[in-house]
Formats: sequence, C-alpha cells, structure tokens
Amino acid sequence: MAGPAFRAAATRVRVPATSANLGPGFDSFGLALGLYDDVVVRVADAGLHIDIAGEGADSLPRDEKHLVVRALRTAFDLLGGQPRGLEVVCANRIPHGRGLGSSSAAICAGILAARAVTIGGPAVLDDTALLELATEIEGHPDNVAACLLGGFTLAWTEGGAARAVRMAPVESLVPVVFVPATPLLTETARALLPRTVPLVDAAANAARAALLVEALTRRPELLLPATEDRLHQEYRAPAMPQTLALVNRLRAEGVPAVVSGAGPTVLALTDAGAADKVSRFAGEDWAANRLDLDTAGASVLPLAGGQ
Repeated sequence: MAGPAFRAAATRVRVPATSANLGPGFDSFGLALGLYDDVVVRVADAGLHIDIAGEGADSLPRDEKHLVVRALRTAFDLLGGQPRGLEVVCANRIPHGRGLGSSSAAICAGILAARAVTIGGPAVLDDTALLELATEIEGHPDNVAACLLGGFTLAWTEGGAARAVRMAPVESLVPVVFVPATPLLTETARALLPRTVPLVDAAANAARAALLVEALTRRPELLLPATEDRLHQEYRAPAMPQTLALVNRLRAEGVPAVVSGAGPTVLALTDAGAADKVSRFAGEDWAANRLDLDTAGASVLPLAGGQ
C-alpha cells in the first residue's frame, strides 16, 4: 500500500501560549494568550535537520527527542507514513517550564504541521482527532485545547476521548503574566497534590468554576471571587512559595490573580485601565508582561516573503 504524498513547499505554523486551570478550573479550563512560537516544517529528501532560535536554543535536543519532532512523527504515523526527511525550524518565544503551555504549543505545532504538509491530511486527521492526539501526547486536555482553539476553553474527557468547547472571553480582559527567572517542572508541582480533598473544598471549587465561566465571558467584575481555588494552588506552595505570595498579594489588592498552569508564573486578569498599575507589582524577581488574548488558536500561516 502506497504511503501518503507530501507537499514540496514548507509549512509555517503559529501556536499561542496558554494558561490552564485559571484558579478553580483544575485540568479543565484554559486561556490562549498572545505570545507565540512559530514552527516551519519542510519535507526533505533524507535526514532530520532542526534549527532553534529563542527559548531553549541552548538546551533543547536537535534530534528525534525534540518534542515538535516527536509530535510530527506521531501524527505522520496516523496520516499513513513517515516522510523520507524533515527540516524543522523553531522560533520560540513562550518561556519553558513556567506554566505557560510551552510543551502543549510544541505538540500542537508538530501535529498541525504534519497534517498541513500531508496532501489530504485534514480528511484523515480532522480537528476532533487533532485534539484527541494532542491530549494523548500531553496527558491532559486543558492547555492543548486552548492552544488549538484559542479563546477561553473548557475541556474534558468522555469515554476516554478528549473533548472541548471554546467560548469568547470578554473583550475588555487584559492578561498580565508575571514570569520568574527560575523554571519549575510540572511533574514537581503535580507531585505535591493530594489524592483526595475535603468535600467542602470540592464543592467550593465547583461553584467557583461555574462562576468563572460567567465572569470570563460576560461579567468580569466577578473575576475576583470566581478565581478562588481550594484544590491545587495552596498544595503546590512548598515548590513555589514566592508564586503563592505574589498571588495572595495581588488578590489582597483586589486583583484577580492565579497560578498559571502548574506555575511558577502568576496570571492576573485585568482590564486596560488597570494593567499598567498591576504590572508594578512585579518587583525585581518577576518580569511582568501585558499580553493580548489569542482568539485564533493554532494556525497555518503563509511563509514570510510569500515563499
């Protein structure tokens, strides 16, 4: 049986950073942010060549262990077969190990690029299958759903398969991320979580998660109570005490603030009038970045210069 045919031209994919959990929405809520990695993939005659600029340029592998390549290979298997060679160029802007979805971005970039360079790829690997595959590689759907779909997403698993819906956040919402210099492994933060939690805490989080949908999509004045969490943030404090201290400081000042993903980045949900004031909380240990919301999600874009 003949394998798939591939496009001769290179394909450029852009993927957004994401913030997951958003307080009470543990492993289910995600928000796409206007900070992007770009990946260009071209099918070659032979071999594997990887070029990396920006984040991770000095530390990421340039072989089959690279996460974008692993995602490409997995997607190509589902699309019918591997190309003879690959050229992969990564321009990374999403910080690594900071709770901003860098691994999800790499996974989504790889599988979307594989589909785009394969003739007939979208018919074999549709958008639902993309989400399922990205979740299978990542392990949970919250970040990959927001990365693929953009906007504010709710993700869950049904019968073992990942599902997600996208909602439009209020246009006035301005995310400010406080990024520390030191990374934190997601595995380290997740290892601190208890196997069970008190029923009263679970009930409180269920109510806050429901409220957060209303706050993010229609009534941002409710964001402070809606972002309260009892399931994961305090349990992770031993691994990132400065993160929880900044979250508590911001919230004491009336700023809706949460741990971004597994941390250690802090996400503040503000508006245009408050964003600059909120950024001043950064101090010397944090880089405060005011970002736009991403509404497009992972996208295939023209190459620069029309190539």
